[in-house]
Amino acid sequence: MAYDRYVAICSPLLYNVIMSPKVCSLLVAAVFSVGFTDALIHGGCILRLTFCESNIIQHYFCDIVPLIKLSCSSTYIDELLIFVIGGFNMVATSLIIIISYAFILASILRIHSKEGRSKAFSTCSSHLTAVLIFYGSLMSMYLKPASSSSLAQEKVSSLFYTNVIPMLNPLIYS
Repeated sequence: MAYDRYVAICSPLLYNVIMSPKVCSLLVAAVFSVGFTDALIHGGCILRLTFCESNIIQHYFCDIVPLIKLSCSSTYIDELLIFVIGGFNMVATSLIIIISYAFILASILRIHSKEGRSKAFSTCSSHLTAVLIFYGSLMSMYLKPASSSSLAQEKVSSLFYTNVIPMLNPLIYS
């Protein structure tokens, strides 16, 4: 989405050429590949765990953090992988967004008309607001030590990034 905004603001006349169906398909394939690889890694690590307590996950959905809490074997490697892979994914995508917005900001500042600048800023600020809320809740969920987490906090955080943010998107973008 940040790349889409970048192209729309920095090269509006070439938008249809740059954001061709092939480019969109490649972006989707890249995101799918990363997600699939992450799922394979986490799935493989979950398979090595033993579960001897209740098989009921006290959560809204089967997320990896509450699932590994049910294990009676060591979950150190799983927690480390969640932190490293999740941290890498969040930092890498955050850097892409920040770099895109740096170019967008430079492009907006070159716009001479006040109305043009205002429209570009309002479009970008709504997307940036949604991204900041989403990433903030994700980071509070996945990038914290396991010892500092409580089940209630995890439920609220996951409810926030799975339900509240998608419900806020129409309001943010209007």
